[in-house]
This record gives sequence, C-alpha cells and structure tokens, in this order.
Amino acid sequence: MSGLNLTVRVHPVVLFQVVDAFERRNADSHRVIGTLLGSVDKGVVEVTNCFCVPHKEHDDQVEAELSYALDMYDLNRKVNANENVVGWWATGNEVTNHSSVIHEYYARECNNPVHLTVDTSLQSGRMGLRAYICIQLGVPGGKTGCMFTPIPVELTSYEPETFGLKLLQKTVSVSPAHRPKTVAPMLDLAQISEAATKLQSLLDLILKYVDDVIAHKVTPDNAVGRQLLDLIHSVPHMTHEQFTQMFNANVRDLLMVITLSQLIKTQLQLNEKLTFLPTA
Repeated sequence: MSGLNLTVRVHPVVLFQVVDAFERRNADSHRVIGTLLGSVDKGVVEVTNCFCVPHKEHDDQVEAELSYALDMYDLNRKVNANENVVGWWATGNEVTNHSSVIHEYYARECNNPVHLTVDTSLQSGRMGLRAYICIQLGVPGGKTGCMFTPIPVELTSYEPETFGLKLLQKTVSVSPAHRPKTVAPMLDLAQISEAATKLQSLLDLILKYVDDVIAHKVTPDNAVGRQLLDLIHSVPHMTHEQFTQMFNANVRDLLMVITLSQLIKTQLQLNEKLTFLPTA
C-alpha cells in the first residue's frame, strides 16, 4: 500500500506523553523525539501509545540511545502485545535536516513509518499536529533521497479517554484564581443530565442555523447540509409510544445497575468492618 493513502489517528494519551517528555527534557535540548506505537489496519495508522528516546543533535550528526528504545519497546510488548512500532514523533512545527537520518532507523523497524510533529511551542496559538510519510526520490543507478510528504492526521479517542478529557476540561478556567485544583467524577444520573443539557444546546444551535438559512440570513453550506441529512437518516423512525417505552426500559436498567453497585459497595464496607471485629 502506498504511504500517501495512509491516515493517522492519534489518541490523547500520546499527546500527554509528548508534552510530559518535552517538559522534562534537558536544558540543552531544543527538541524531543520518541517512538510511536499502535497498529495499522486498512490504511489507518492508529497511534495509541509512545515513549521518549534520549538523543543529542549536533550540526553534522545525531546520537540516539537505540538500545534504550529497544528495551522500552520490549517492555511495552510484555504489557500490550498488540502495539507495534508505527513510526516516530518529534516536538516542533517543522521537519529538520536530521529528520531523514532518524527516519532511516525507523524504516528498518517497520514498513512505511509515519513521522508525527507536535508543536509544543504553540507558535500558531495552539498545539499544531502534523503527520508525514517519507517518499523515496531518485533515478535508477543515480543518487536517491527522500521527501517528507504530509498525510491526513486526526485525533480520536476511546470512550474512557473522552470521559477523562471532559473531566480535565472542567479544571480549565480563564482566571487561575478560580481554577479548581481537583474535580471529582460525577454520578451516573448527573452525567446523563449534563449530556442531555449539552445535546439540547447543540440541537438549538442546529435549529438556529436552519432557520437563518431559510430566512436568507446565512449562506447555506452544502457540506453542512449533507451532514444534517445524514444525521436525520441515522435517527430510527419510531412513534412517541415506542420511544417512551424504550426510554423507560433503559432508565430501569440504569437504576438497577446503580442500585447493584451501591449494594456491592455497602457489602465491601461491611466486610472490612467485620474483619476487625474481635472473635469469641
């Protein structure tokens, strides 16, 4: 498969590890590099993990602790055997002269390695994320080289990661003085209430956009129209009675799960207390 047909999907934990490695870098290090771990399936490179590789860059050469990289990869394989080397990452917003040298090493470790750059300096006002694939150039029997070509990159997350990100967003505030130090996870019913409130606000926003388009206040966007049409078609057709019955059944299931979890928690607490009771 041609590398140009690849799409890179990056999980949030990868960005957290990159930023953490950048903050812990040596004082004389201008950038940090590391190995990307994940899987490749049907033209999609899903990056689920990474680790930092200590290195030093000079004007004419690059020194990297490759034995450290191999040891880290072997240790990670013992924890998650499904994660393989898929490329490498570097902090910064551009490809440097030393990138081709580093890429040659990863080309021996995996097929079509991807190169991910993370702009930790926030030069564009946000953390820029770019992905590249190296395309070989040259003529037969002559000099050859490679060119880093951009490929699509996007962020993705599992449901637990999405929940964690939403929880972290609650600690973000405009004023540091009012920023909460800790945020406790909400109860299940509170999460449902919050999700319903957000869904209602998004539906109001969509309805306002549709009304403005009909009133010729906003220029219609064909892409948005197609997405709204797909959204409408994805909603199952059912009567009010069928929806009410489905909703009540799901609510009863949720209440049963909450009640069961509370009973288990109470029983565990009782078991702990009974352990410390004196025996006859």
